[in-house]
Amino acid sequence: MSTYTKYLAPVLLTVLVISVSSCNWGKKSDTPTVAETPEVVVTAPDFSSDSAFSYTAKQVAFGPRVPNSKGHQACGDWMIATAKTFADTVYVQQFTAQAFDGKNLNGRNIIASFNPAAAKRILLCAHWDTRPFADQDTIDRDKPIDGANDGAGGVGILMEVARAIQSAKLTNIGVDIMFIDVEDYGQPQDSKFPPMDDSYCLGSQHWAKQPHVPGYKASFGILLDMASARGAIFTREGTSARSGGWVQDRVWANADRIGFSSFFNNTLTGGIIDDHKYIMEITKIPMVDIIHFDANTNSGFGWYWHTHRDNMETVDKTTLLAVGKTVLYTVYQYEAESKAQ
Repeated sequence: MSTYTKYLAPVLLTVLVISVSSCNWGKKSDTPTVAETPEVVVTAPDFSSDSAFSYTAKQVAFGPRVPNSKGHQACGDWMIATAKTFADTVYVQQFTAQAFDGKNLNGRNIIASFNPAAAKRILLCAHWDTRPFADQDTIDRDKPIDGANDGAGGVGILMEVARAIQSAKLTNIGVDIMFIDVEDYGQPQDSKFPPMDDSYCLGSQHWAKQPHVPGYKASFGILLDMASARGAIFTREGTSARSGGWVQDRVWANADRIGFSSFFNNTLTGGIIDDHKYIMEITKIPMVDIIHFDANTNSGFGWYWHTHRDNMETVDKTTLLAVGKTVLYTVYQYEAESKAQ
């Protein structure tokens, strides 16, 4: 994952002073907004933070999930088998991507689909691969990292979301949970190789150009990245705000509605390059990135980012609960709205 400051807008520390329900940052997507529907009763299934934590720990136990490694292969196999116990259909999109260093990386995007016949859909995403080197560390910088928060935590949340959806069937909308591969093999700043544009997010770039279902469309999407750490604060990230601002309005308002406003902060911060950027640009699906912003670091990410300190000690069950329940509420809110229409 690239830093806030290197690629896009510098960090903005202006606090929003208008209501969450009415603010709109930048141009709206061409996708019809669902934000102006009447209030409905939302009944979302339970979300277990213990379960999400267990799914996170399971991934980390495989070791670093670097493409072409044994740990990566084994973890992917487990994810596919687990997703099949929950989803109506599981798609496995195999692809090969060339990294900045010339290596051909064997990747698998794993898509767990619920109610696949439904026209109205939500896309939920998290990447499952890990950084092949600890380029932000001071020791063992050439060794891969655990990626407990940067990768495994988001997947753990969405695996528990999948279990919850399986327990409370959707009838009016469909949901696709995509576990994205080859996100974190991006070129480090001190690389000896020639600069490569768009070196991060290779799996999402591939999927956006060749989705698992030809012509795939979703009403909106939510990306989870570095969304499980203790003390996480999720600001309104700028790339999301420009192209998916109404999705931010909805998700942040829902977090406040169910008691997690301390996690979801209405400060607008700089835009980043993440999987949602390519999905929005190529497919035009508006998306929001739920990602921790840390004003105390130069990168804007947590102090453990791309270091060996990104281990299970960074993962917090309360953060898992806040994000998981907010995502589930948003899913079943759209289900209830679609039923009422």
